[in-house]
Amino acid sequence: MRKTVFANDEHYHIYNRGTDKREVFADEKDYHKFLLCLDLLNDEDAGLMALWRDLHKKTAAGFPKVQPWASPRLNLRKPLVSIIAYCLNPNHYHFILKQKEDRGIEKFMQKLGTSYTMYFNKKYSRSGVLFQGRFKAIHITSNEYLLYLSAYVNGNNFIHKYNKDMEAWPYASYLDYVGKRDGKLCDKEIILGQFDNDFSQYTKYIRDNAQYLKEKKEMEKYALE
Repeated sequence: MRKTVFANDEHYHIYNRGTDKREVFADEKDYHKFLLCLDLLNDEDAGLMALWRDLHKKTAAGFPKVQPWASPRLNLRKPLVSIIAYCLNPNHYHFILKQKEDRGIEKFMQKLGTSYTMYFNKKYSRSGVLFQGRFKAIHITSNEYLLYLSAYVNGNNFIHKYNKDMEAWPYASYLDYVGKRDGKLCDKEIILGQFDNDFSQYTKYIRDNAQYLKEKKEMEKYALE
């Protein structure tokens, strides 16, 4: 029984990792597929993924050049959640989500987990669960905690020492938050608005906090040895 009860207009830290700590993203196509799912499955109705696939196939087959994103149906959706921030690492992911519709987070995460697991299992000729049980969820109960988690999630790849440079990792919303990429996936206003939408202010905030969290993680590891 899940302890967290999701409420509309509230923010949550959502995370999970591969079963047995296995990799869930083995190459660039896996990351891109997951991000596509993250976008297209965020809708009350089913079918956006199939619609995108059909439009994509027609364009690739030589039909008139229509970008899949030009479809009105793809732009007229009822999102289940607002995606505030995300980071995908080789064996786990982190999101900050705001629920927009009743049971929105549960519906969205169920669709996301099912769709990506089916893709991954088919591609790598495997069966069974891919992620370690139900996704984990923590209610974000204060603005200070929300800001702190934005740094933790955006800089998570760096904190876990997968990369020395946060800007070298394209599978996180960090680049969107520091003005290096104009991504449309995240609703950044709740965070950037508190820094006067000044990328340089937030860049300093996230870098300072990510460095602190990385060093803290190192110290905790040594303390256990």
